Amino acid sequence: MGLAALPYCVSAGAGRAKDRVDIATDKAAAYIVKMQEANGSFNDSSARQSARNGYAMTALGIMALASIGHQPVDPSREGVAMKKALDFILRKDPRRGPKEYFGSDGSRMYGHGITTLCLTEMLGMGVTRTQEARLREVTTKAVNLILTSQNVRKSSPKHLGGWRYTPTARDSDLSVTVWQLMALRSAKNAGLKVPKEAIDMAVRYLKRSYYSPRNARGEPTNLRSGCGYIPGQPPRYSTAAAGLLSLQVCGEYDTPEVRGTTNWLVNQRVNSKEQWFYYGTYYYAQGMQKREKHIADRARKLTEDVLLKLQRADGSWEGKDGMEKGAGRIYCTAMATLSLSVKHHFLPIYQH
Repeated sequence: MGLAALPYCVSAGAGRAKDRVDIATDKAAAYIVKMQEANGSFNDSSARQSARNGYAMTALGIMALASIGHQPVDPSREGVAMKKALDFILRKDPRRGPKEYFGSDGSRMYGHGITTLCLTEMLGMGVTRTQEARLREVTTKAVNLILTSQNVRKSSPKHLGGWRYTPTARDSDLSVTVWQLMALRSAKNAGLKVPKEAIDMAVRYLKRSYYSPRNARGEPTNLRSGCGYIPGQPPRYSTAAAGLLSLQVCGEYDTPEVRGTTNWLVNQRVNSKEQWFYYGTYYYAQGMQKREKHIADRARKLTEDVLLKLQRADGSWEGKDGMEKGAGRIYCTAMATLSLSVKHHFLPIYQH
C-alpha cells in the first residue's frame, strides 16, 4: 500500500552516483521543506493570496517529496516535514464541513481533487495508528464528495461524467476533471469503494473532449489531435497532456484518442513560454513515459533539458506566465519535481 512497500534504499540512491536530476530534485526537496510553516503547511509568500497556506499547495509538496522516495515514516527532515504536512491537511477544520471539502480554502474543486489525490496516495503510510485512522476517515469522505459531485444533474449531455469549479456545478471542464479522476483511480487502487461506472463516465467525458470529427461508429478520424479544455475546443499542450495521462491511468493505452494525442504531442515543443507550462509538463512527462520506449526516452530528455535550465539557485522553479507566477514557487517546484521523477515511479498512481 503506497510507498511503504518500496525499499527506501532504492530511492536513497544506494550504490550509485547521483545524476543531474537527482541533484536538482534534492535541491527542490530542500526548498519545499524550508518553506514549511509552523502549522505544517507548505506556504509561499510569492503566491497570490488564494494560493497561500492552502491544502492544495501542501498536498503538492507532499506528493513531490514522495515522488523522489521520501516517506512520512522516515526520520529525515523530509520525512518529518511530510508527517507534519499530513497533520495539517488532516486537522479538524470547520470550513471543510462534514463532507471534508478541501476546496473551502478558496482552491475550489481543483484543490479538492489535488488534496484527495495526495491523501489516497498516502493511504497506508500514516506514521501512527491515530494518523492512519484519521487519514482513512478523511480520505473516504473526500472521495465520496467527488462521487456525489459527478452525479449532479448537468446542464448538457456533453458535460456528463465531468466536474468543474464547485461540488454542485452543472458543467464540466478538463482541468478540474482530470484531478478528480486521478483521485478516484488512486482511491480505487488503494482499495476504497469507487464504482466502476464513475471511472467509465469520466473516461467518456475525456474522450468527448478529444478534438476530432467522428465516423459512423463514433471513433475519431483525426489521429493527430488531443483533448481540449471543454468538448469542441482544440487541444493545447496542457490539456492534451492532461488527457493523455488520465486516460492511460484508467487503462486506456491503445485507444484512438491516446494514440492520436501521442502523435500530436510528439510534434509539440516543450516550451517554458507555454501557458500553464509546469502543469502541462507534469502531465506530459508522466503521460509520455507510458508510451513506446523511444517516445518515452525522448520526452524524458526534453523535459529534463528544459526544466533543469529553469531551476533557481535556491532549488525552486518560478512560473513564467501570469497564472503560474501567481500560483507561486511551491506550486511550480512541486510540479517540476513530479515531472522529473518519472524515472522512479514511486507514487502508486503512476505505476499503472
